[in-house]
Amino acid sequence: MAAPHRDEEEQERLNRQLIELLNELRVALPGVQVLFAFLLAVPFQNRFGQASRFERDLYLVTLLASAAATGFLIAPTGYHRILFQRGDRPRVIREGTRFLIAGLVCLAVAMTGAVFLAAHFLFGTAAGVASAVAVGGLLAWLWFGIALVRRAREADGAPGGDP
Repeated sequence: MAAPHRDEEEQERLNRQLIELLNELRVALPGVQVLFAFLLAVPFQNRFGQASRFERDLYLVTLLASAAATGFLIAPTGYHRILFQRGDRPRVIREGTRFLIAGLVCLAVAMTGAVFLAAHFLFGTAAGVASAVAVGGLLAWLWFGIALVRRAREADGAPGGDP
């Protein structure tokens, strides 16, 4: 498939967007990989046998969310590598962005679940719920809320925005 003709300015913009996407992935990947590795080791700890059925179920959901986050955050690499010379960089960037956002959602679920699991196991249900709500709310606000609020304001005609 021949690459469509693009002017140099558009090529530069697409290259910048791809580099930004890859840099964002580089920030997220180490954290999700450490969390995933930690969660894989948890069942082999002596105290895990004392976990209740609820805690084991919560652990499984958290582990699966961490695995999904890892998969989504690594997916843009394979997608790009398979399609990079087909001349459709806008689609690679668009799909990579979707994978990144899905990975962040799964990572937020995994981190919130891990905090809930640890706090519940060590301090009880109330501490688990309070900790999970605080962490989940913080991640939702920092990773999504601030940007979504800004985006909504800009859609309503408020000034600002990135080029």
